[in-house]
Amino acid sequence: MAQLLLEFFSEEIPARMQARAEADLERLLSAALKEAGLGWESFETFSGPRRLGCVIEGLPLETEAVREERKGPRTDAPEQALQGFMRGAGVASLDQCEVREDKKGSFYVAIIETPGRKTADVIAAAIPQIAKDFPWPKSMKFGEGEKTQRWVRPLQRVLCLLDGDVVPFAVFGIATGNETEGHRRMGRGPFTVKDFADYEKTLREKGRVVLKRADRMAIIAEQAAKVCADAGLELVEDEGLLNEVAGLAEWPIAILGQMDPDFLDLPPEVIQLTMKTHQKYFAVARADGSLAPNFVVVANQDAPDGGKAIAAGNARVLSARLSDARHFWDKDIARGLEDMATDLSKVTFHEKLGTVADKVERVAALARELAPSVGADPDLAERAARLAKADLVSQMVYEFPELQGVMGRYYVLEAARSHPTPTLPSRGGSEVGASSASPSPSGEGRGGGLSSLTEDEARQIADAIRDHYKPQGPSDAVPDAPVSAAVALADKLDTLVGFWAIDEKPTGSKDPFALRRAALGVIRVVLAGHFRVSTERLLKFAYLQILRKVLDNPFFLFGADPDNLEELFVEVGPDRWDYDFSNEIEPHHDIYEWVHYSEDERELVRSHPSQNAIAEALLAFFADRLKVHLKDEGVRHDVIDAVFALGDDDLVRVTNRARALQAFLDSEDGAALLAGYRRAANILKAEEKKDAGGFAADLGDGALETAYLNGDLQAEESALIAALETASNDVKAAVETEDFEGAMRSLAVLRGPVDAFFDKVTVNADNAMLRRNRLRLLARIRSDAHVVADLGRIEG
Repeated sequence: MAQLLLEFFSEEIPARMQARAEADLERLLSAALKEAGLGWESFETFSGPRRLGCVIEGLPLETEAVREERKGPRTDAPEQALQGFMRGAGVASLDQCEVREDKKGSFYVAIIETPGRKTADVIAAAIPQIAKDFPWPKSMKFGEGEKTQRWVRPLQRVLCLLDGDVVPFAVFGIATGNETEGHRRMGRGPFTVKDFADYEKTLREKGRVVLKRADRMAIIAEQAAKVCADAGLELVEDEGLLNEVAGLAEWPIAILGQMDPDFLDLPPEVIQLTMKTHQKYFAVARADGSLAPNFVVVANQDAPDGGKAIAAGNARVLSARLSDARHFWDKDIARGLEDMATDLSKVTFHEKLGTVADKVERVAALARELAPSVGADPDLAERAARLAKADLVSQMVYEFPELQGVMGRYYVLEAARSHPTPTLPSRGGSEVGASSASPSPSGEGRGGGLSSLTEDEARQIADAIRDHYKPQGPSDAVPDAPVSAAVALADKLDTLVGFWAIDEKPTGSKDPFALRRAALGVIRVVLAGHFRVSTERLLKFAYLQILRKVLDNPFFLFGADPDNLEELFVEVGPDRWDYDFSNEIEPHHDIYEWVHYSEDERELVRSHPSQNAIAEALLAFFADRLKVHLKDEGVRHDVIDAVFALGDDDLVRVTNRARALQAFLDSEDGAALLAGYRRAANILKAEEKKDAGGFAADLGDGALETAYLNGDLQAEESALIAALETASNDVKAAVETEDFEGAMRSLAVLRGPVDAFFDKVTVNADNAMLRRNRLRLLARIRSDAHVVADLGRIEG
């Protein structure tokens, strides 16, 4: 068995491309070797600022010879069939085939022997093609003729050794060899190597290169922590930055630098992002967690002075960067967040959903509607929603998009503390869809702008602005403060309903607008806060806000006569109306003249789906996301389906019911009762199908006839009737109080009577009255179980 060592040595490879390049090299080379019939014991890739390569252990020196027998037609087959067989088998004459006998007669067999192939030849053919097709995210083209390269950066050397010997071939006109290069300044080389152990050792000891990414990351983390600890400080860990810096330095040396402490009055997130994004520095903290006036820079060399000059030079560059950040901060503070909000009408959210200002209007109305359900002040929730997106037009967020929301929080706190600000323009006119009268965005009723807020009110609004994007991933925190939760939910629900309304739903693995994440975010916020809300009503309310913005006359969209608003709306206050959600929004364009609308506007009206269709589709989407969320708890997808089938749209109640049902089905009683339910349901289904329109089709909820009850019942019938009476009342009482575990315990008492009934009682009796009532008993079993969930949706 042999070892293959391969290295592509080039100019600097961008750090962000290195890890992916390792994976691509392994994928492509593995496929080529497997196609040739080669196996191996281990495959390891490596990458760095100037090299990409791999080492494969346990390769055979040649592929195995292959002998294949291919059965052909009978010897007396037509000439055309025989010719086709020879072409397919690659033989020139039937004399090269064997004749064999079976019970059907004589037939030809072609013996195809493929000789073994040298592994070096396989490699020499595969690697140039891999280099040519390598999927760099961005690449450069340089050179002419046979030496034309398309690589991430100019390729300089190709090292390729198999069992210690050079595998001769050329990549972009560069012949392979057994030489590599080390660090540009501390050990350039070149160095001749004989195998991987010699290669790695030579690079470290002579070339001053740490070959493997994981080793460089470990060195950086250890050194950075040490230089901080030596100064009585703590490193602010950043896994993403650590990964990136490990791709920038071949011989990493961590150095502690000092920054101008005057910059510490900037928000810490600004300082950290300036260090990370522009300079690739690690931030440093004091023991109390506050930022220290220091940073850690990773040099790519051993400095003669211990890194003092490097630290000083980097401190000067950082000061320049932070001066820019201070300029952005001062400009934004001087302008104020409320004034920034006026520019949101210039920013497009989506061409079919309007501007960000339009979205803010919708989110504000929805946040106000949501506020009582999450325990938030409606005024504060609406004000927070109106300011939540304003920092998108700030200079700081333009420079650092990652700080959207974060900067808005600082601007609110700063304004409330010391800077009176101009007020936002009023929405103009009364609002259809508000649940109660609302204050103007300027803060009338609270005494003016942000500077008039109490410290607690400013903090609630500021936190809501920062947190309304959360959660942005499975590890992200969930906003739990009431105002924050109201705005976060409103923002996500508006996004979901909006993109459903314009038919931009996720498809397969594609989700360009992160709608799956938004739905999962809604679920996490609702469940974390135990918020009892009607998801369907909120979805319809959000859809109403979207439709209101389509045309100037919203009533046209709903098919309502503006002079007869009670068709769809109910008055909730002076000049204020709320939608009656018992109605279906359906455009009725045939009863109106269209002279005031363009053809595009008319088509927009026609194309809008109804609110019920949107709500139904999104509730199904939420059910799918809830399956993902509860999967780690062991709650099966069919259990979620069984609970959602009841039409409940309270996510907290649905989740609690699903957890209780899953625990019940995992128990012996639950499994047994499910079997009994299925037997009852299958009998009923068969009877209802063959007796459509007859008594079996009118089983109702299982009400029993007096003649049956007063008749000569079998003991098992009487026991089941008694058990059903008790269980039915107990299950309904438990469900009404949302004691789902208690409901399951009440259902569990049916296990014995149901089993005994099926063992001893003949359902399809000859007596029609007995048959009818016994079927109704089965209908009672089914209907009582459906109080908890539609068990018919449980699989297996």
